[in-house]
Amino acid sequence: MREFLIESQEGLDRMEQCLTALEERPKDTALLADIFRSVHTIKGTTGFLGFKNLERLAHSGENVLGLLREGKMAAEPAVITLLLQLLDGLRMILKTIEATEQEGEDGHAALIGKLDMLFASCEERSEELQCAKKHAAAAVSARAELVVEAPPDERAKAGSEAGGESLPEPDEAQQAARAKPVVQAAESTLRVDVTLLNRMMNLVGELVLTRNQVLQATSADPNMTLLSRRLDMVTADLRESVMKARMQPVSNIFSKMPRIVRDLAQSLGKKARVQMEGQETELDKSLLEAIKDPLTHAVRNSLDHGIELSEKRRELGKDPEGMLKLKASQEGSHVLIEISDDGAGIPVEKIKAKAIERGLVKPERAAQMNERELMQLIFLPGFSTAASVTNVSGRGVGMDVVRTNVEKIGGKVELDSKLGKGTTVRMRIPLTLAIIPALIVRGMSQSFALPQGALSELVHIARSEVKSTIEWIEDAPLYRLRGKLLPLIYLDRLLMPGMAKGEELERDNFIAVLNADGREYGLVVDGLADPEEIVVKPLSTVLKGIGLYSGATVLGNGELALILDPGAIAMKAGISMGDEQRLDEQEAAGDSMGGMEYLLVAVAGRQAAVPLGDVIRIEQLPLSRIEYVGYRAVLNFEGQLLPVEDSGGLLNAEEGNSDRTIIVVVCRAGNRHVGIAVSHVLDVASGKRLFEAGSEQRAEGVTLLKNRVTGIVDLGAVPSLPVDSSVDATADIAMIVE
Repeated sequence: MREFLIESQEGLDRMEQCLTALEERPKDTALLADIFRSVHTIKGTTGFLGFKNLERLAHSGENVLGLLREGKMAAEPAVITLLLQLLDGLRMILKTIEATEQEGEDGHAALIGKLDMLFASCEERSEELQCAKKHAAAAVSARAELVVEAPPDERAKAGSEAGGESLPEPDEAQQAARAKPVVQAAESTLRVDVTLLNRMMNLVGELVLTRNQVLQATSADPNMTLLSRRLDMVTADLRESVMKARMQPVSNIFSKMPRIVRDLAQSLGKKARVQMEGQETELDKSLLEAIKDPLTHAVRNSLDHGIELSEKRRELGKDPEGMLKLKASQEGSHVLIEISDDGAGIPVEKIKAKAIERGLVKPERAAQMNERELMQLIFLPGFSTAASVTNVSGRGVGMDVVRTNVEKIGGKVELDSKLGKGTTVRMRIPLTLAIIPALIVRGMSQSFALPQGALSELVHIARSEVKSTIEWIEDAPLYRLRGKLLPLIYLDRLLMPGMAKGEELERDNFIAVLNADGREYGLVVDGLADPEEIVVKPLSTVLKGIGLYSGATVLGNGELALILDPGAIAMKAGISMGDEQRLDEQEAAGDSMGGMEYLLVAVAGRQAAVPLGDVIRIEQLPLSRIEYVGYRAVLNFEGQLLPVEDSGGLLNAEEGNSDRTIIVVVCRAGNRHVGIAVSHVLDVASGKRLFEAGSEQRAEGVTLLKNRVTGIVDLGAVPSLPVDSSVDATADIAMIVE
């Protein structure tokens, strides 16, 4: 029974995808065959299990699909609509069987009647047409010459004598081609219950915690070094394997959207098509399920509020058919999902007026808000610009649900819109919830975990420089970071609001520069510890109410630590969103002056620069993590091989010094990732273009950083790894020498 339900639901999912595609390609025989096969399989298995109502409905649908497959009926929109109703009916009965092990009463008599009536009327027309064709054929044959053709066995014999081979009939060949991959798929795949995968993930999480504790406990014991390294490697590989087993392509939820768009567009009297990209991008199954509702809400909002009616689009010079684009891509440890439309965009003034009218924001506060902040009011509970309540919109539960559900799983939602051009909703989803990289910080004599996904950079201000460096506007501390004022939040003041002012001036300040939902600020902490992979544990109800934490974890030293929520901290401290327009103007001004940001790195004492936009992350790791393919250094980075450039010879460990750490700057080089081994990272600074003396020719490969000529690392020149083990080692040596 369970296997039947799983296979049937998979078949109906395929059928739904094929039906929406069939409307665009009504003569696609492959689509028709796939749809027919799904219903036929359900009907055949149902008869064995004794579900008569399900069998009757599937049989009526199979009759209609048979006519479509034979070309006796056209796949018109009305027929597609009826087949989608058939799909919904079959799915409803399967859900009842899954819940009660009974199919329930026959509530689909009307649908069966429609299918049977369509089948009967089409059969009558088909018989009349066949009769007319027979009469016409008889008339033609009476006038045509008589052609005698050799029997099939003689044709085969003649072909054999001519040196050819006797081929099987087309039906047999097709069946043989289809049978082979089915057997291979059955042998290489295995269905595993999600509950078991969840259990495995929890156990791996506990193993990661134990590994962290073992590594710390044995760090000073040279006899345990090899064992702890081995434990570290095996744990990392096991974690990657379990995570991959839980991964599923986003096509599993993207495939539902064409049907939703079709039905909603018809009910709204609009025309819209769906374009999808990056469907092969994978995400943890639990997260995939969690974003299904937010994605659906965002799609419905785009159709209802964004895409205009066809007549209006014609007046505006647009294509009468609106475009809704779904795109998924992986960026580091996150998956980015974008829902874009080419509709009317968001009228900011209308949002402002509606928010004031509903009492969601005070008029004085609204007057001070910039365009980007006003746009975020859409995410407030109860907000809606719809003039009336319909079955699609107007109840104020759309975008609020989107943000709440996405943030619940540790993700972020961003919104971009241009009036008259369209709107884009971006959902940034973590690849997995269970284990995340975090920086451990200290505050109030306690340890806290800070997710690295929100961390831009770290700044250290010595005690002697604090008074002259930190600026105050009334009670608000600010730090001038490369000419830009950065609001500061002191962690100890946040935890203990009554703390006396001035204590922070008597110690070193460590600033973690964070970017949370467009709010950039510096979190000042008492101290920093090493980064760790932490296992996220849920918070108790008491701690959730505080609103500063997203979870808890156990550190490698056995200490309990709360996980800070950068977005919640920014909102509690009243940090405003940056003015996007002002930032764009600053960037444009900087570009005209030749200003560009670079990350300064030191390669064996030589200063070099890497474009900041190409830097993915900076890893500090044991030298033992570096491995070799031939003579090329590589790093196992998130389950993939990362080539590591070592022009400074930093990876050549001295005798007895193999336990030291190395810094690897992971960068994006075109369509691949590369690593640069460095001794330390100096700063982020704005560089200026240089020109050759006496000419207007730009000096390539160098920039002026802090009044010093600095070489720019050519990331594209880092050699690729060999595609197989047969690459000649002498070629490796020659490349290194060069």
